[in-house]
Amino acid sequence: MPVSRRSLLGRLAVAYLSAAAAAYPARNTPAPAQPGDDPPSRRFHVSHYDVQLHPRLVAKTITGTTVMTLSLDDGERNVVVNRGSLQIDAVREGAEPRPFEVAGTTLRVSLEPGRPATRELTIDYQGAPSSGLVFVPERDQIYTLFSTSQWMPAIDEPDARATLRLRVTIPRGWTGAASGREVARRSSGDMQQVEWRQARAVPTYTFGFAVGRFVTATERAAGATLRYIGGAVTAGDLRTIFRETPQMIAFFESRAGVPLPGGEYAQALVARTVGQEMAGLSVMSDEYGRAVLSDPSAIGLIAHELAHQWWGNMVTCQAFTHFWLNEGFATYMAAAYREHRFGREVYLRDVASMRARVEQVRERGNDRSLVFPEWRRPSADDRTVVYQKGAYLLHELRERLGDQPFWAGVRLYTTRYFGRSVTTADFRAAMEESSRSDLSGFFERYIY
Repeated sequence: MPVSRRSLLGRLAVAYLSAAAAAYPARNTPAPAQPGDDPPSRRFHVSHYDVQLHPRLVAKTITGTTVMTLSLDDGERNVVVNRGSLQIDAVREGAEPRPFEVAGTTLRVSLEPGRPATRELTIDYQGAPSSGLVFVPERDQIYTLFSTSQWMPAIDEPDARATLRLRVTIPRGWTGAASGREVARRSSGDMQQVEWRQARAVPTYTFGFAVGRFVTATERAAGATLRYIGGAVTAGDLRTIFRETPQMIAFFESRAGVPLPGGEYAQALVARTVGQEMAGLSVMSDEYGRAVLSDPSAIGLIAHELAHQWWGNMVTCQAFTHFWLNEGFATYMAAAYREHRFGREVYLRDVASMRARVEQVRERGNDRSLVFPEWRRPSADDRTVVYQKGAYLLHELRERLGDQPFWAGVRLYTTRYFGRSVTTADFRAAMEESSRSDLSGFFERYIY
């Protein structure tokens, strides 16, 4: 039977979500001894990062300075953070140099005892990131992707929340978006420094930015300031591609019981990416934007990345072993929005696609518990488990409980843990409390 253009474009949208699952990198997090264990405890906490970054587009290099505001437990002298492949040039506390060593992808700094509990540590660094930061000279674009510690030293783990002041030096005539609110632009010659501030603490892995020679469209809708940016489209195209965003925000707010975090959201079309969420920002590819222009129903990826502003960025898995709480939720909420927008038949097709992907993994003998014993080198099938099996389990839970108890449980879970890190046990407890049901058998079957 011939395949319609609409069907092909719809499949393209699904393919983008599948590609995102396959491309999401392994994290350098120690493996818990048992599924569901907490991540290793740290005896220090970074509450704020102040970052100055100078990217060089043609050379594809960066220099930067990061100031960490941190507090240490009594007696603790060592601070260990992720550095990716960055070269560390110097570390200071105030004006005093501090000894440091690098091992693998980590930076270890030794501090003097007897200082105030809250301290500032300044790190000068440089690098030529092969991941985490994408340079596209032919398109005048630079944007982050996945790994924060590839462009700034940070605790790159999901339970580490902090605020951010980010200053990026870019050519005059460029624009863009980043985590937080843009607060200043300072020009000097043919360059400018743009400053953003993320005032609410978010996981450091959700820090990011996209800058370049972009077209921008802005609107005020759904109680939020919305910015659409892209390099290969018109402002009118941007408004068409992202015209569903206000309705999506209203839908997710109704399901979450919490407004859009920060009251601002930017969506960027960039040269190439499978799609990535950040705090207050998401990036998608030009190719995907063209698909939405051709078929307005191919909006699954837009919904998926937007859903992360609640499930992932604010209600965040405590460790990547519970990653399904981020990605399974975002995948399911995209399907739920498509149901709301296009009807039950479209939703059931999305569910059937999830189920088919999971069956393929099972047939290959690669099915896994949704709570992983570790998340160091996940395979493409492992990511399918996290995204599609996680979403399919939420469908099955909704079928078991019924619409009202299910959505009441999602709302309780989201409002209770908003701005916090969670485990699968936290999700189960909220669903059991809301539905007054014993879900031990269901969780044993579908999750463990």
